[in-house]
Amino acid sequence: MNRATVAVLKTSPATVLADYHRLMNLAGYQDEIDKTIETGLKVNISWQHFYPACSSTPWQLDGVIRAMLKDGYARERVHACHNRTVVVSARKGERNNKHINVVRQHGIGNVHLYDGEPWINVREAVGELSKKFLVLDKVYPKGFSIPRRFIGENIIHLPTVKTHIFTTMTGAMKNAFGGLLNEKRHWTHEVIHETLVDLLMIQKHIHSGIFAVMDGTFAGDGPGPRCMIPHVKNVLLASKDQVAIDAIAAKMMGFNPLEDVKFIRIAHEMGLGVGDPNEIEIVGSQEAANENWNFIGPYADMTFAARMQHKIYWGSLKKWLQWSLKTWLAPWSYVASIGYHDYLWLPLVGRERVDKALNSEWGRLFVNWETLTPSQDGWQDVGPAPGVARRRAV
Repeated sequence: MNRATVAVLKTSPATVLADYHRLMNLAGYQDEIDKTIETGLKVNISWQHFYPACSSTPWQLDGVIRAMLKDGYARERVHACHNRTVVVSARKGERNNKHINVVRQHGIGNVHLYDGEPWINVREAVGELSKKFLVLDKVYPKGFSIPRRFIGENIIHLPTVKTHIFTTMTGAMKNAFGGLLNEKRHWTHEVIHETLVDLLMIQKHIHSGIFAVMDGTFAGDGPGPRCMIPHVKNVLLASKDQVAIDAIAAKMMGFNPLEDVKFIRIAHEMGLGVGDPNEIEIVGSQEAANENWNFIGPYADMTFAARMQHKIYWGSLKKWLQWSLKTWLAPWSYVASIGYHDYLWLPLVGRERVDKALNSEWGRLFVNWETLTPSQDGWQDVGPAPGVARRRAV
């Protein structure tokens, strides 16, 4: 396998737009993303509320769009792309995380994959490749649907650096999960690592080019992707290799990619990317890539909801409850998740963490987003501390 390259840079609000442009070119995105083909910017919305490190940041989406337009990509061939889940509203999420502000500012398309978009059976799209799936042919014996518009177009994933209670960490590979699987994707949680590898095989077959730009201005530790402890880390990553960028992000968080993150190890062993940091070339800031944040990870202090999910998919409750998630009884789990995360954990625990994060430079940039005018490089003045405005941001 060819040696992989991951670009890593330190950043700040004053330089972030220029940094995103430099980052993407260091990672060679113009060699991977054909200008003559439609490009989807796969936005990550892990919660409809703003929560630091949980979802794509507005400056991440803004920086990528500005870089592409500056490098000659046609505005009409670039669109933001959103999936839907049963517990998270992408429509609310794009408003609360200010993605829609960026989309409208730049006049690019904004695609919600469930709003009139045609989906086709994966077997029609990938043919004989479906016989090589590790698990998806077993989870979905009749196949499953993927968005037709994905076939032949470029995809740029916009994940954040964070932990995850199912996969230890989540990044570029996990970002395809929502876009390529429909609302029954929770059927795959029992075999989530193998599922992500199957999805990477599908992406390599259907997309003209695949690239990832990861935002680590905030990074999330703990039982992610929602109930995390946010940390300001001021880093950006980008790569054409989805396995490699996840491996470097995992290493920076303090994990051993090949030992602690199963989907990275499987993909590496199958030759779908490079998961060994020793075989990955870092361009940009080697010093930043060598940081070790010593995160506690998602399993050290799991929430009640996370513990129950683990018991349902892999533990003592599996025999009694997992079957119900594939029947008309499944909505009980959706109601329980929304009730716990949105109406219990967020007001009692999460809001204090959000308030603290909003008093950082990045938090002030977020709160004052609509009133600030960026320079060519970024935002020199991100405004005053949020004060009472912070309550409106969650």
